[in-house]
Amino acid sequence: MNKDFINKLTEKEIEIIVKKGTERPFSGKYNDFYEKGLYVCKACENPLFKSEDKFDSSCGWPSFDNEIKGAIKKIPDCSLERIRTEIICANCNGHLGHVFEGENFTEKNIRHCVNSISLKFIKNEKK
Repeated sequence: MNKDFINKLTEKEIEIIVKKGTERPFSGKYNDFYEKGLYVCKACENPLFKSEDKFDSSCGWPSFDNEIKGAIKKIPDCSLERIRTEIICANCNGHLGHVFEGENFTEKNIRHCVNSISLKFIKNEKK
């Protein structure tokens, strides 16, 4: 990750975004948040998710069933002695969370499980 992005992050943000940590479930500010707008990367402000793709999965982290095309990269993660798919920002490589398929939460059958601390919300100003 570019040092310019790291320099503006707090210690807690570095723990999650740079060191690939995970915030406690149900602790993030965007878990039960449903305003209209855009979710961007906290580190570099790359647009990642639209509010209309957010849904309540009751898993404890913000969940989205779609991403903005080209906004994220998916990479294998074997850190818990099982294979998961990590999602990172395509612009700065900041850790966002993980993506899961086959859970049947939505018709798209995909859940991007994202740390709130990895996100910044930009409210839709249209009325």
